[in-house]
Amino acid sequence: MKKILIILIPILLFMGHSAKAEEMVTVRLIKNIGSPTTLHFRLRGDYFTPDLGIPLFERHQYKLKVHKGRLVLQDGKAMYRLGRTFIIAPKTYDRAHMIFLNGTPYLGAMAFRLEIDHIRPVNQLPMEDYLKGVVPFEVFPSWHMEALKAQALAARTYAASHLHREIVDTIQDQVYGGYLWNPKTTKAVEETKGEVITYHGRLIDAFYSASNGGVTENNAHVWGGENKPFYPIKKDPYDPKQPWQLTFHQNQIRANRPIQWSSTHEKEAKIAENIKQWLRRQGYGPDIKILDIPRFSIDDARNASGRALTGSLTVTFLQRFHGLFRYEEVRLEHVSLKRIRPIFGGDVFKSYLIDDVTCRKGLCTVKGRGYGHGVGMSQWGASRMGERGKNYKEIIQFYFPGTDIRSLDEKKVDS
Repeated sequence: MKKILIILIPILLFMGHSAKAEEMVTVRLIKNIGSPTTLHFRLRGDYFTPDLGIPLFERHQYKLKVHKGRLVLQDGKAMYRLGRTFIIAPKTYDRAHMIFLNGTPYLGAMAFRLEIDHIRPVNQLPMEDYLKGVVPFEVFPSWHMEALKAQALAARTYAASHLHREIVDTIQDQVYGGYLWNPKTTKAVEETKGEVITYHGRLIDAFYSASNGGVTENNAHVWGGENKPFYPIKKDPYDPKQPWQLTFHQNQIRANRPIQWSSTHEKEAKIAENIKQWLRRQGYGPDIKILDIPRFSIDDARNASGRALTGSLTVTFLQRFHGLFRYEEVRLEHVSLKRIRPIFGGDVFKSYLIDDVTCRKGLCTVKGRGYGHGVGMSQWGASRMGERGKNYKEIIQFYFPGTDIRSLDEKKVDS
């Protein structure tokens, strides 16, 4: 909570209009940032920093870097030694004041925080302006206005139910693109201002995914916990099902040839890179070559929504340490698919609605439907509903049955 209050104080002082603390959203920026040790930023409009007590100007190019466990700000030849957090805030909160990070503009205040050995920007701004930076990155702005309004409600409800913590600007929470707004999605946010989805007077999480594959999923199947009645399992006649196919060779690098590390590459580069990233997160070294995927299978068991539950996977690979090579193997036997899907990557292994798996002559093909967890609103389904004349309230009621739409300011709404 202290982290939120540190950045909250300056923006409330200098916003130029009244704002309630509960209407502020705090966002950790990762999507366009990565994990830099040096970060350049520039400003539009005048800013100030309570850490240094000096003004910051839009004509200047600033450089923030990590040095000996602290942050250092460089402004031309001037150098300022900081602590582990550096805060900047606009003198007036409006659209004439922006912070540019890697070319992306952001409104509001920004805290730069030292995380281990890199810089993590944390943006704070009013809820409605945050949503205007979310909706055009979560759906296509060309979609029907009623679908955009439904997305605005789902995104607002999700954000409002997570105000107690920092939200990440990726699919881990909601994709946020800063002040890269779109006129049509901005209109959708403005025309539903303050509206949220509730159940018995309480905010729901308002989960959504791109496509449920034609059948919605219950929250308990995905995340465990209490089975919530507004996340039923039912057929979705509006979802386009989004069929997908994953194909890979079981042998990624021919074993009968010597490996030239820099010029030898796996047959499926995208899948191999996803597996490597997963292996690195498990503690393996950075230099990896995927050799084989000798076993891949999906077990027959399905849950009530028809989604696959368990499977098996074996991956063999080489690690390189200072010119030396070590053969490794990861073997998963009849484990939850929630452990296997992240290895391939959710961008290629798109859902748990698996229709067919075949492995013949060294080539495996997985066919499925949907994209994402399938809980709550299907974004593509909402788009189809809008095209067929359904309004945003009807879309919300179909995907979150039994809920109500209320104003966030109502006293009866409880987070």
